[in-house]
Amino acid sequence: MFGPDNVRRRWRVEDITVTKPDVIKRAIAAAAIGNVTEWYDFGVYGYLQTTIEGVFLPKDAGVAGGIIVAGLFAVAFLVRPFGGMFFGPLADRIGRNKVLAVTMIMMALGTFAIGVLPSYAAIGIGAPFLLLACRLVQGFSTGGEYGNAMTFIAEYAPDRRRGFLGSLLEVGTFVGYLLGATIATLVGLLLPAEALTSWGWRLPFFLALPLGFVGVYLRSKLADTPAYLQLEKESEDREKEHKVAGEFKKIFSLWPNLLACIGLVLAWNVTNYMLTAYMPTFFPDIERVQGSVSISPVTSQILQIIVMAVCVVMIPIIGRLSDRFGRKLIVRIGSVALIALSIPSLLLIRGTGEVSVLAGLLIMGLSLICFSATMPSTLPSLFPTVVRAGALSIAFNISVSLFGGTTSTVMKALVGATGDLMWPAYYLITAGVIGLVSIHRVPESNGQALWGSTPSAGSKQEAKEMVADLKAEAAG
Repeated sequence: MFGPDNVRRRWRVEDITVTKPDVIKRAIAAAAIGNVTEWYDFGVYGYLQTTIEGVFLPKDAGVAGGIIVAGLFAVAFLVRPFGGMFFGPLADRIGRNKVLAVTMIMMALGTFAIGVLPSYAAIGIGAPFLLLACRLVQGFSTGGEYGNAMTFIAEYAPDRRRGFLGSLLEVGTFVGYLLGATIATLVGLLLPAEALTSWGWRLPFFLALPLGFVGVYLRSKLADTPAYLQLEKESEDREKEHKVAGEFKKIFSLWPNLLACIGLVLAWNVTNYMLTAYMPTFFPDIERVQGSVSISPVTSQILQIIVMAVCVVMIPIIGRLSDRFGRKLIVRIGSVALIALSIPSLLLIRGTGEVSVLAGLLIMGLSLICFSATMPSTLPSLFPTVVRAGALSIAFNISVSLFGGTTSTVMKALVGATGDLMWPAYYLITAGVIGLVSIHRVPESNGQALWGSTPSAGSKQEAKEMVADLKAEAAG
């Protein structure tokens, strides 16, 4: 079920799809800018969560206020599967780039709108409901963004470099988060508390609009390339004979692939949101439970930014390694690291001093990027071209909604209810076990053509080498 039956055929150089390097670069830039915008919002929202609580909730909200704000973060994930079910199949019918342009605009406007919302002091209970509405718009658009972006890059990338080129999508993720976290931290450092609460917190959200314009521009320019115009034409031809009900039937007939995708995304995104969404709020929990904390909130934010910067550098390196040694090995290393090192990581984060906290966060971050660097090239290979964007968007967003995006809220509730600061470690260990089981049955996709596509190369010379290899494989 995890791929087509092996069909031996005689390949010629003319049969190999050759994509020019400049087209590949533009495809990566166009896809990654959506991730930058999405994760810029997450970075800003996560780092300003305490301030947002004071702006949109009454002053006496107490511990419940933190849970409500974390819930407002998580609620965007509840509508992501609906966004995936709407935008994913749509991209399979009318083309990836058209859908990516729409989701880009929606994300940017949703983030910008948060910056202009009135406060609780101005309109009362309507304030958190307006914030909720903005988060729902963001969630719905994001549901159609990431699965399509993965599909977009995977279908452009040459088979032998798909691991490295796909990993650059996650560089966009970390750059966006890093940008959001850095700007939010600087705003907090440069402005007095009163100015930050009254108007300063809004400034980082305004930056989403120009980021969105840049994204739409890059994607509109890419649509002019001959390679993508042909892809759009094929999509339009399919639309004439492709019924929506039949498409969903085809997607859900691939249920083993969907389950494998959900499991891998769970392991990846529980770790992702543990580090990026919950860890910035973990130190107040440490102080409340232990009675003291070894570092200040600003120091913890700076350490988090350092970890993100290290991840940005390491992701493409691991992506290259996956092209050489295979995706499955890297994913297994990440899963085992979660199982074996999560408890030491949390103990270090709870330790005394900046070095201890930084070491714990780095362990978590390096475990995460074993997934971040390989999933954009692994997950698209699980589905055939005709339903790839739809199937991937649905499975990805179901998993993120149920397990990834709720991580911060669940951790807040569990730690608050039990007083046990080791819950993040237990959660990560469980994610590691699920990741290890999920990757076991998935075939190695390194160097292989995507299901339903012809082999792809980055040059004529590489195409000749691939034909020779394919002939030797068929003869063997």
